[in-house]
Amino acid sequence: MSQMLQLRNVSKTFPGVLALQNISFDLNLGEVHCLCGENGAGKSTLIKILSGAYQPDEGGEIIFDGKRVTLNPHLAMQMGIQTIYQEHTVFDNLNIVENIFTGSEIVKYGVLQKSEMRRQTVGVLKYLKSDLSPDRKMGELSSGEQKTVEIAKGLVSKRRVIILDEPTASFSSVEIENLLDIIQTVKQSGLGIIYISHHLEEVFRIADRITVLRDGRKVSVYGLNGLTKATLIKDMVGRDPSSFYQRERVPVGEVVFEVREVTGNGAKNISFVLKRGEILGIAGMVGSGRSELMNVLFGSARLESGEILIHGKVVKHSTPRASIKNKMCFITEDRQNTGLFLPQSIAQNVTIANLVNTRKFVVRQADDSRTGNRFVKLLNIKTNDSRTRVLNLSGGNQQKVVLAKWFNTNGEIFIFDEPTLGIDVGAKQEIYKVMVDLLREGKSIIMVSSDMPEVISMSDRVIIMKNGEKMAELTTDEISEENILTYSIGDKAI
Repeated sequence: MSQMLQLRNVSKTFPGVLALQNISFDLNLGEVHCLCGENGAGKSTLIKILSGAYQPDEGGEIIFDGKRVTLNPHLAMQMGIQTIYQEHTVFDNLNIVENIFTGSEIVKYGVLQKSEMRRQTVGVLKYLKSDLSPDRKMGELSSGEQKTVEIAKGLVSKRRVIILDEPTASFSSVEIENLLDIIQTVKQSGLGIIYISHHLEEVFRIADRITVLRDGRKVSVYGLNGLTKATLIKDMVGRDPSSFYQRERVPVGEVVFEVREVTGNGAKNISFVLKRGEILGIAGMVGSGRSELMNVLFGSARLESGEILIHGKVVKHSTPRASIKNKMCFITEDRQNTGLFLPQSIAQNVTIANLVNTRKFVVRQADDSRTGNRFVKLLNIKTNDSRTRVLNLSGGNQQKVVLAKWFNTNGEIFIFDEPTLGIDVGAKQEIYKVMVDLLREGKSIIMVSSDMPEVISMSDRVIIMKNGEKMAELTTDEISEENILTYSIGDKAI
C-alpha cells in the first residue's frame, strides 16, 4: 500500500495537561485505520491536529504526499482531508444537493449549474447504494442518513482522507450496517479512512489496522490477523498505580434512593439502589446514556416509565424544583452553561438554588455575601471575597462554586456528573476530599465519570452503561479497568 499521510513524534500540550506524547501514525491509500482508546486517551486531540484545528507542539511533523505541511482547517480541506464529527455539521433547511455543494458550487459563466450538481449528487448516492432523494431537506433525515450525505460530500469534493469520529453514536442497528457497508465501498475508491469508535464490533468489521492510544501515548498497532477484543482491552488499560487516588472509606448505611425500571431520555429499564455514605459510580463510554439518565432522575428530562423512591417513598420528579425540595443536588457536567451564571458574583451563584427552599420575597445582598464568604472559606475558593464574578475564576474554583451552590441547599443525595472535568490535579484532589467529607456527614453520591482512575479510586460500586442500558453492576472487589472497559465497549460475552 502507498503511504499518503504520516505523523512523526507529534505532541500536544494544554495548560497543565500533556494530551499527546510523541505520537507517530500513518495512513495508506485505500486503508481503514481505526483509532481505539478509552475516554481521554487522546483520540480527539489527534484528529483535531489532522484537521488543522490544533497545531502540534514544536518538534512534531505532519507529512502529506511526502511533503511536510503545517495544517489549518482551510488548508486541510484544500488538501483533501475531511473530518466528520460526531455532531452533524449540516444545514437543516437546505436539501441534500445544496448541502453537498455548499462552498463548492458549480458555476459556469456566472450561472449556478443546478442540474449538473443534482446529476453528480444522484451519481454519488447511487455509488453509495443509497436510495435518498437529492431533494430531501437535511432536517428530515435520520442521523445515519445525514452521515451518508456528509460522506457523499467528501466524495464529490474529491477528498483523499475522511476522518470519522464516533460516527455511529445514536444510530440504529440498520444505520450502523449501512454505514459500515458505505465505508467498505469508499475504501475501494482509494481514499484513506481514519475511523474512531469505542464499538469494537464495528472496528473488527472494517479495520485494516488498529492503533491503540492510552493516556496520550501510542501503545500498539495491529493488523486484524489473530487479534482479539481481549487483547485490545488489555492495551487500553494498565495504568501506573500512582495515578489512582487513595480515598478514605466510611461506613455504608441503609438505602436512601432507589430507581426501579426507569425509562426516559434514551435510558432503558434502569434499576439500582444508592446507600447512605457511599459513592455509586456510573461508567460507560461517551454517548452511553449516563448523563441522559441523570437528567431523568433530577426531573430535567421526562420520566416515561418506572419509579424513583427516596427513603422508600415514590417521588414525582417532574421538575428540578421538586428534586431540590426532596434534597437532591445535581452538579452538572457542563458547569459553564447549566451550573453557573458566569457574569454574576460567587455570592449570587451560591444562593440561587436554595431559593426554592426559602419563603423570602426579598433577596438581601448582605445575607448573600455572608453565605458566599462562608463557602469561600469552607471550600478554599481562591478569591478575596464572594463579590468576585465567577467568570474571573479558574476551572477548579468554578467547580467549587457549583458545589457551594448545592451545599447551601442542605441536600442529601448528590449527583456529580464529571466532577473534575477540565480541572488540574491539585484541584481534583480537593474536590475528592469534599466528596468524602459529604459521605462522612451521611450524604450519598451518584458519580458519573469518564475518568477511569476516578471511577476506580472513588466508587464503592460501579454501574456500567452502554446504549442507554445497564450492562453490569460491579462490587468493590470486581472494580477494575479491564472489567469496566469490557462491559463499556464490548458485551457481556467478551
